[in-house]
Parts: sequence; C-alpha cells; structure tokens
Amino acid sequence: MSFAIGTLRELFQHMEWADAEVWRAVSRFQAADADARLRDLLLHMHNVQRAFVGLWTGTPVEREPAGLDSLDAIRGWAQPTYSNALRFFETVELSTLEEPLVVPWIKWFEKRAGREAEKPSIDETAFQVTSHSTYHRGQINARLKEIGAEPPNVDYIAWIWLGRPRAEW
Repeated sequence: MSFAIGTLRELFQHMEWADAEVWRAVSRFQAADADARLRDLLLHMHNVQRAFVGLWTGTPVEREPAGLDSLDAIRGWAQPTYSNALRFFETVELSTLEEPLVVPWIKWFEKRAGREAEKPSIDETAFQVTSHSTYHRGQINARLKEIGAEPPNVDYIAWIWLGRPRAEW
C-alpha cells in the first residue's frame, strides 16, 4: 500500500496538534509531573516518534538523553520532532517513501513473533508513527482522567471540525 505525501503530511499535522493539546492538559494539572505512568507513556510515545523521524532523515537519535527529569523537559525534547518530520514530508520524493526501511529494533519483534518480519516501506512506517501515537494518546488521556484531570478531545474528526488548527505549544 502506498500513502500519498499530502496524506502523511496531514496526519503528522494532526498528530502535532493532538499531542500539543494533550500536553496543554498535562501542563494544567499540577499533579501530573509526579505521575510516573503518565511520564512513561509520554516518553515512550515521543521516543518512537523521534526514532522513526531519525531513521527517515538519517539523523542519529539518542534515546532518553540525560536531563529528562520533568515533564517540561520531555516536552521540550519532543517538540522539534514535528518540524523535522514535516520538513521531511515537504522535501521527500514519492519514490523514496516507497523504499523499504531497515528498522534496527526489528529483531525484538521477530523474536516475539517467532518469524522473520516483512520489510516495511518508509510511508508505511510513517503511518505507523501516527497510529502508534494515537494509541498512546488514548492511554495518556485515560490516565489523565484517572488522576483527576480533564483530557482533551483530540480525535482526527474534531481537528477537521475545528478547521485543522495548527498546534499551540
């Protein structure tokens, strides 16, 4: 399956907006910084985003560098990923998106699956990043509700209904 560059760009614009809305909800809730589950979910979601963008752009990515001891630090570390991804989608050729991508952590999956994995294309991994982020934003929103915060509506259709707003960090 091939994904159009414009579709991927739009999915990443939605992802940034949705992530920023979640971060705004996190920032408004005083107790959030002390919640280890919330921190772990946010860190994991952004680690995956950064890792894939790094693979696409040939940029080395350091997993969880030192100094990410607060939610503010994680947010600041994660933010450049969106502009890097959108810049990639503005300059990449369609033929490049269809090329297979060697994912360094595939051996972990193969061990769990008990078989050799198929090689995904770059565009398939881009779609995966947005899907993966949606999944974890749902977990983050559920956690926010559990600890007494008000989670935002970050559905794709809500973004469309709102006129596709840009992320407000």
